[in-house]
Amino acid sequence: MNLDQRQHIKKYLDILLRRKRILIACLLLGTAIGIGHYLTKPKVYKSTALIKYERQSVNPSAMSPDDIRTSTRDVVETISQQIMSRSSLENIIKEFGLYTNLQKSLPMEDIVDMMRQNHIESQLMQRGDVIEVSYKGTDQNKVVQVTNALAANFIEENLRFRQDRASRTSTYIRDELNMIKEALDKKELIMRDYKLKYYNEMPDQLTNNMNRLIALQQQYQNNQTSSNELEQTRLMVQEQVSIRQGTPVPSASRPGQGGADASSMSGGINDLYQARAQLKSLQTRYTEKHPEIKRLTKIISDLEQQYGVAEGGDGKESTGPVPGSTSQQFDPQTQGLRNQIKEIENNLARLREEREGLVKQIQVYEQWIAATPIREAEWAALTRDYDQLNLHYERLVTESLQADSAQSLENQLQGSQFKIIDSAHFPEKPFAPDFRKIIALAIGLGLSLGGAIALSLELLSTSLKDPNELEKFLSIPVVCAVPLIRTKNEIAKAKLLHGALDLTLLLSAAAILGMAIYLWKQGMIII
Repeated sequence: MNLDQRQHIKKYLDILLRRKRILIACLLLGTAIGIGHYLTKPKVYKSTALIKYERQSVNPSAMSPDDIRTSTRDVVETISQQIMSRSSLENIIKEFGLYTNLQKSLPMEDIVDMMRQNHIESQLMQRGDVIEVSYKGTDQNKVVQVTNALAANFIEENLRFRQDRASRTSTYIRDELNMIKEALDKKELIMRDYKLKYYNEMPDQLTNNMNRLIALQQQYQNNQTSSNELEQTRLMVQEQVSIRQGTPVPSASRPGQGGADASSMSGGINDLYQARAQLKSLQTRYTEKHPEIKRLTKIISDLEQQYGVAEGGDGKESTGPVPGSTSQQFDPQTQGLRNQIKEIENNLARLREEREGLVKQIQVYEQWIAATPIREAEWAALTRDYDQLNLHYERLVTESLQADSAQSLENQLQGSQFKIIDSAHFPEKPFAPDFRKIIALAIGLGLSLGGAIALSLELLSTSLKDPNELEKFLSIPVVCAVPLIRTKNEIAKAKLLHGALDLTLLLSAAAILGMAIYLWKQGMIII
């Protein structure tokens, strides 16, 4: 610290010493004003109740989802909003007769807002599950009563809120479940109708349809083969009939050589018929240039020339008897062949009818198989929506059971709830005003005022207080400083004046201190 700084500090200290009585007077004045301000302010008392939030003590798997997800802070905020509502606070005001003077000049809404903002406090303590509820007022008894009422409201509102929430949740989930069930039933009805309508075209029937189609096609081939064989048999029998119609039946009056000739001719004609049938069979598989076909054609030509049978296969000679004439006799063998032809034709008709039915069935199965990819895509769309609805339905069923369980717990008062662990106590000391803070502030303001007055007087004074000021003012060095020499009368007057001032300050301080002690003993000042 240099010389200039020390001189400045000494200068200000000298000022304070010269004006010490002003500082003391302002200090005493500030103290007196502080005590008076404390006495004029109404005493505000505060009472506090502690509430613990206890979660339900049942198996966590049976807990409602809200208890698992919801934090204590969220619960406290929700319940606090309900307790701080206008209706709840208005009921408390009317029940305990609060703010009777303010009700004459202010509307109830403003009084409720003032009570909510200035007189009620609720906060979650650091433990995390304990809530502190406080109320401030001028009447000690009412402060206790209102605090306990607020704590009781916490418990009642929590029970009501949880029961209402459980009931609303259960009702909502039940309504949602009924709605999803109705949609699911409609979907199942649509799926059932669709499956009944397109049952044979469904993907799960594709294997059966394919197997059935292959079987029908094989059956159709067998039918076609049988029909071809019967057709060939019919042609062979028809040729036999034609040959026999062209050959006269031997009579009983022509024995001997004639019978032998007829028998020989019948055998040759049978050979001719067999050769023709064999030729027709080969012609269905080979061309006319095939060696076997050429050989059979030559054999047939030789037999026709030998027995005089025309190429048309009518089995008669130019000189033979006319078929169907009255001279021709009845041939039982020919009649048997004709009956055989009729039976073959009946079988052919039956096979033809069966073949037509097989064609229709094959077409139906082919249509079913062709429509299977379309039905598969449509069914996939239907089942996809159904699966989503079914999953949603199962989830709602689980939530409905949980909601019913939670509602049962709340109705039995086994759910999470608030419990008062420390009820409100009668406040012995006022919460406000704080005497220590007021006196400290008053002393600080008094000293500040005294210092400001002292500095102001020094600044307004035109006298020179030390040699340095004189040197600065005259710009010449000071050789020596002569102290002030006063007369006895001046000294006596100064002592008398200073003594009176000191005595006044001392008596004032004693009076202020005595008054403070008296008021403290009387309970009007509470430290």
